[in-house]
Amino acid sequence: MPRASRGPILTLFAILFVILALSNFSKPLRLDPTAGFVFFGVKTHGIAKTILAPAFGFLLVVYATGIWLMRRWALPIAYGYATYVIINLLLYTIRHAGTPGQPPPVFMAGYVIVAIGVSAGSAILLRRRRDDLTTR
Repeated sequence: MPRASRGPILTLFAILFVILALSNFSKPLRLDPTAGFVFFGVKTHGIAKTILAPAFGFLLVVYATGIWLMRRWALPIAYGYATYVIINLLLYTIRHAGTPGQPPPVFMAGYVIVAIGVSAGSAILLRRRRDDLTTR
C-alpha cells in the first residue's frame, strides 16, 4: 500500500514543532536570560527549567517525527499536547492577569491563536486523516 502524503499543513506543523523543540532545548543554555519554560501556568527557573524544557523538546521531536512519518502513535501525543497547551495558557492567564511585565494583550491574543491553532489543529488534522496513519 502506498504511503499517504502528509500534505502541506501537516508538513508545516511538523516543522513548527521541531522549531519549538529547538527553542525548548536552548532554554537551559540561558541564551536569553528572560526566556523561561511555562509549565502549567508557572514560569520555571533553575533545575525545573533545565529538566522540563528539554523533556518537552524531546516530546515535540517525537511528535513531529510521528506527523512526518504519518504514524498512528502520533494521535495520543496530539491529543495530550493540545490539551496541555490549552490548560497551560488558561492557567498562565489566570495566574498572571494584571501583573506588571506581561506582554501586551495584542501579542498574547496572537500567541494564543497560534499556540492553540497549531496544537489543536494538528490533532484535528491527524484525527481526520487517521485512516492514512500507519502503525509502522
